[in-house]
Amino acid sequence: MKDNIIHKASEMFMTLGFKSVTMDDIASEMGISKKTIYSHFNNKETIVAVVTDAIFEKVTKDINGICSFNKNPIEEIYDIKKRVMEHMHNEKASPWYQLQKYYPSIYGNIKKRQFSFMQNCVVENLNKGLDLDLYRQNIDVQFVARIYFNGITGIKDEDLFPTSMFNGKSLYEMYLEYHLRGIVTPYGRTILNQLIQSNQD
Repeated sequence: MKDNIIHKASEMFMTLGFKSVTMDDIASEMGISKKTIYSHFNNKETIVAVVTDAIFEKVTKDINGICSFNKNPIEEIYDIKKRVMEHMHNEKASPWYQLQKYYPSIYGNIKKRQFSFMQNCVVENLNKGLDLDLYRQNIDVQFVARIYFNGITGIKDEDLFPTSMFNGKSLYEMYLEYHLRGIVTPYGRTILNQLIQSNQD
């Protein structure tokens, strides 16, 4: 039952937002009593913490799986984007912004873990791109990796990028293209353009 609660809560939080979903909503959606949920979780904050941890573990496992295929780094980063968006359900309700605003300690913890994981992942991607002459040789890898993380987390800011103006999937795609066009070589640009064109077809 506990796993079922986590699964359903994950779906609801990512679709409707961490603040918007109540314990009553979860119980109603599952057709169980709120008492049953409380027998497994002390309060909503506990569920939020467990859910964010479960999502993080699932996403990082999938990203590691994509990286294991050893594709060219431009294609790899697009595959990662696609998988992340599947997990995030296009973030129509800005769940991570709600998490930051209403559960700051949980958000802070998950952001530290995200940074640690993404830093290693992006640095590896950048170094691979340099070896294959896809990324410019004069980039500072540590700088670009940190700017990338800052941008990925920054576009989730509802005040700067309100959902009324920006679709989550389109925003992610625009940022990814912005990031890559700043670092690719002419050879890398050819591959990037081909990927963008194939995604549009």
